[in-house]
Amino acid sequence: MATASRGTGNKTQATALSVADYIAAITPEQRRKDCEALDAMMRKLSGEAPKMWGTAIVAYGDYHYKYDSGREGDFFRTGFSSRKAALSIYIMGGFERHAPLLEKLGKHKIGKSCLYVKQLEDLDAAVLRLLIKDSLAYMKAQYP
Repeated sequence: MATASRGTGNKTQATALSVADYIAAITPEQRRKDCEALDAMMRKLSGEAPKMWGTAIVAYGDYHYKYDSGREGDFFRTGFSSRKAALSIYIMGGFERHAPLLEKLGKHKIGKSCLYVKQLEDLDAAVLRLLIKDSLAYMKAQYP
């Protein structure tokens, strides 16, 4: 996840890079197909066209935050990235409340807001859609 210090904003920012070019360049072929499937799923669930954040994050929707500390910035609502070791799927708001869904999801690892998967076929697609929908609903409630 991006980090920021007070007043400097997030290290990871929206860019004008091409989502289509990013996805087209992903190898191996199965990883590219997984990213195409994630792109279609996230477009449908978010109702948003994707934008690149940094050089390797495909993101959907954005929001502005301002903390009591004075730190503020912009970030994306959900997205994914093809990393060397795995696909990173950004589920905002954390995973604590998702324990029952995660048990049904399939083979994965989690970080603070990242779901790490080797390939989409290891997951239950319906459960993944529920996680993404819940993440988007959480973000809409937190940052209308």
